[in-house]
Amino acid sequence: MKLRLVVAILLSTSLSSYAAEALDRTEFTFEDLKALAKSSASKPYSPSVNPAPELIDKMTYDQHWKIRFKEEEALYPSGKNAPVQLFYPGRYFPDQVRIYIRDDKSLVQSVPFDNEKFEMPADSPAHNLPEGFGFSGFRIMRPDMKPDWISFLGASYFRTDGPEGQYGLSARGVAINTGMSQAEEFPRFSAFWLGPAEQEGESLSVWALLEGPSITGAYRFGLSKDNKNAKGHITSVTAHLYMRKDVERLGIAPLTSMYWYSETDKTIAKDWRPEIHDSDGLAIHTGIGQHIWRPLNNPQSVSTNSFIDENPQGFGLIQRDRNFNHYQDDGVFYHKRSSAWIKPNGDWGKGAVQLIEIPTKDETFDNIVAYWVPEKPARKGDQFTFSYDIEWRPQDPKSQALASVVNTRQGLGGIPGQPIPEEINKMVIDFEGPVLEGLDRDSGIQAIVEARNGEILEPIRAYPIVGTNQWRLTFDYKQVNNNPVSIRAYLADKKDQAISETWVSDARVNIK
Repeated sequence: MKLRLVVAILLSTSLSSYAAEALDRTEFTFEDLKALAKSSASKPYSPSVNPAPELIDKMTYDQHWKIRFKEEEALYPSGKNAPVQLFYPGRYFPDQVRIYIRDDKSLVQSVPFDNEKFEMPADSPAHNLPEGFGFSGFRIMRPDMKPDWISFLGASYFRTDGPEGQYGLSARGVAINTGMSQAEEFPRFSAFWLGPAEQEGESLSVWALLEGPSITGAYRFGLSKDNKNAKGHITSVTAHLYMRKDVERLGIAPLTSMYWYSETDKTIAKDWRPEIHDSDGLAIHTGIGQHIWRPLNNPQSVSTNSFIDENPQGFGLIQRDRNFNHYQDDGVFYHKRSSAWIKPNGDWGKGAVQLIEIPTKDETFDNIVAYWVPEKPARKGDQFTFSYDIEWRPQDPKSQALASVVNTRQGLGGIPGQPIPEEINKMVIDFEGPVLEGLDRDSGIQAIVEARNGEILEPIRAYPIVGTNQWRLTFDYKQVNNNPVSIRAYLADKKDQAISETWVSDARVNIK
């Protein structure tokens, strides 16, 4: 039975409840999946049904992670080098997904859910799970069942352990109305098809159906491990999106991370560790070639920053500070957290890279989101196609012609030994890169600093840091109203040509 012949079956009920056998040994193509997603967008949304919500909700975090997929039940859709294990449903991801294996002849077979595929303690509440459940996601292991390197779990989230084997930030299939006064929508991947790698260098190919109240989508993922060019993993994404309803804010290629505090604003937390964050900045390579660095903040209220652009060359949430001594965390190793760089394939047109920052008082919740917002409004019946690579790297790709920001610090304004001026802060920015080598105070280096909602105070200084290859830019600033001071700064040579990336930030005078 062709996949297109069972579309009516899929659309008449949610994927969590239709008969899995309907797709057993069914021919499968990406075109069929696109047709399914497009047709589904014209029908009312049918949310998944949890057969035992009370049982799942009372299962604790520790109880859930004691349930382990048996090694002998591992799936091998792309050979022995990419074994797949499946996740059990839990409190934070109760929605079930259907898992299918696709062979090299484009035939698929369903993977039925069964408690016997899992090891669990004798007293685990999971033994009482009724029929009707499915898996919650999957992960790909290294050969011989060594640690996993990528996982898809919960809504449309997925992430890798990056080049240093440490999970951190996540990616999502799509973001809907993030950071707005209305409730955010979290579409979910309701079915996955796993199969042999289609492109050279890939470890596995994955196709996914996205479903949500306002949108459906057909996705193709090419998963590559240990790519030498990116110095990490690569996830190649092709997404075909179909609007079920109007959406005010459509976020493409979203990344989600955590930022509590760093050396920039260490006074906001009383934890013993010097810094706590999965990412410390947003990097953007614009369509016209400008490199922008925006250090992250933990704001007093939800903050939205938009960077208007056309055909961006890349953007990402980056963990630039990779020095253990700056974190002193030998448990979760923040200095090893991966960065994620979005590299668009083809022209994305006009739009904006948008950064959402949400207040947080600890490290347990993600509070940072970055994505691309197309200029074209997302209206019912519209279709969008985006293709991009996610490079899970140590850091963002650097420009050899420009110095990069390596530190951002702020504190009380004024001059040591003199009375501290009121309502004035100091900003200190350190740059590093080959372009600065051999330059000194007589090289004519200029500091370009501009502000909105505030005033930059003289003197503005730029000078080499003794004993290093870095340059330091310092200045004092003050607010002129209650809004954050938007500041833009970079280094230029004596010909007024930029020799550093552009540092931008929204700062408040709140140091005490």
